[in-house]
Amino acid sequence: MMRPLRAACLVSLLASLCASLSACAKPDVESTPTGGTIIIATAGDASHLIPTHWESTSDRMLAELLFDPLVEIGPERNVFGDAGFVRRLASQWAWTADSLAIRFTLDSTAAWHDGQPVVARDAVAAFRVLKGRFNPGSLKTEMKEIDSVAAPDDRTVVVHFSRKSPYQLYFASHILPIPTHITDAIADSLLERSAWAQRPVGSGPYRLARREPGVETELVAVADHYRGRPGPDRILFSTSPTAESGVARVLSGEADMWELLAPQFVPEAEKYPDVRLIRSESFGYAFAAFNFRDPNDSSRPHPLLRERALRRALTMAIDRERNVRTRFGSEARAGLGPFARINSPADSDLTHIPYDTIAADRVLDSLGWTARNRDGIRVRNGRPLMFTALVPEASGGRRAMAELMQEQFRNVGVDLRIVIGDDKVFGSRLKSGRFDLLFGGWGTTPLRTSIQGTWGSRGPDPWGAQNQAYYANAEADSAIARAVRELTPAEAAPHYRRAYQLIIDDAAAIWLYEVTEAHAVHARLLTPPWRAEAWWRTIPLWRVDPAKRLPRDAAPVTP
Repeated sequence: MMRPLRAACLVSLLASLCASLSACAKPDVESTPTGGTIIIATAGDASHLIPTHWESTSDRMLAELLFDPLVEIGPERNVFGDAGFVRRLASQWAWTADSLAIRFTLDSTAAWHDGQPVVARDAVAAFRVLKGRFNPGSLKTEMKEIDSVAAPDDRTVVVHFSRKSPYQLYFASHILPIPTHITDAIADSLLERSAWAQRPVGSGPYRLARREPGVETELVAVADHYRGRPGPDRILFSTSPTAESGVARVLSGEADMWELLAPQFVPEAEKYPDVRLIRSESFGYAFAAFNFRDPNDSSRPHPLLRERALRRALTMAIDRERNVRTRFGSEARAGLGPFARINSPADSDLTHIPYDTIAADRVLDSLGWTARNRDGIRVRNGRPLMFTALVPEASGGRRAMAELMQEQFRNVGVDLRIVIGDDKVFGSRLKSGRFDLLFGGWGTTPLRTSIQGTWGSRGPDPWGAQNQAYYANAEADSAIARAVRELTPAEAAPHYRRAYQLIIDDAAAIWLYEVTEAHAVHARLLTPPWRAEAWWRTIPLWRVDPAKRLPRDAAPVTP
């Protein structure tokens, strides 16, 4: 059971963090040079343009350019208190005395693209839709800590929370108001397919100009935006059928950006003087998780992998560092554990199960796997030491890791059968638990509490909600619970560290890799410091080098 936060301490902390307007200041967009066109080549098109229904990164990119939130996490990615958060639709905020609500005051100049003012009930409506049963969007998870949203007057939004927490402002930052002067006439159940959802009127720095689903979406700058005119005139999101064709468009100069350049494309891209590679750490990590349940009956423990010693021996058989070098060269690093480096750099020195095939052989022998069949696979009581690996077809990195590990397992007498599944096959086997090793990956957020869902034991939501291999460790759960309820990063850090070490020692998974992200950007584009968690949020601050302007950077003709 989580202990309540010390209310007086929380109020004092939050008051000091927002004691001056400089702590809550919005960036100076108006001073950014204006003009230019940015063509972003993408692998997939957005399926939703409105912020209450996004399901993918493509959805989120467009929604966050078309709509503004109340507040936004700052470039430091702090999620505790409100240090570093920047103003958006809300010009100021303050906590109530009991630390169970935040009162936001809306910017009096904030307006929708049709000129109507943004009002408090717009935030109330967004929250209602986000929490509603008709909404398939992924943001419902972020709303769990918010109890209700009220509008005591047109300029005041009050967000009420179910418990005291240092992450309240971060949760509230996921509320992107919707225009009730339009949406009130649309039933929530019909909102997703409404005419407004296809051509939304938003509040963000860009408005929708043109859209051809599956092909191209054009956004144009809002010249009189309440936060100041954004830099580029136009943003075009152009869909490419393959990564190869998308990257080729950037290298030829036809497009200006390709997000997440695959490692095999990096050497070629480095040859082009008009292409600049922006490298950043990733919020994602890949792993091979051991299934703790019987693939034939998820109500029972796994007949083999429930043995900790066996999981550790299997981990010892894998040369993670060599595998990463073989597949990625210098463009990735071996995973550290159940987290991404960017979220926890201080934990890069955790102790890992070493690569040691001699020790792996010794442990497997001690567990009774001494006999071998004619293929060299270990056998115990007539059963070969064989496992099935479930690997997504779409991930070249994980497919390569599975193939490298297959050979390394065979060196110690273990047979790994690889099942490569398309979306349908992979999803079906994942849901039913029909695998022994799951080659998975998580894209995390700056909020470290997500480990409750990914590696916490299954229990009341959010515990274990995304724990697809049924891992369970009560001691790790206890450490996570303590970390989640601490008031400051310094207080939370040792508990997260303990949880990470317990999960690593328990061999919950083999931690495969973290890719160093490389983004291909046209050299004429001048960009602010890269935000790995949401680079598109800085697009209004991008500008074109005047000496390198292209014909497409000419100001668009106003009809």
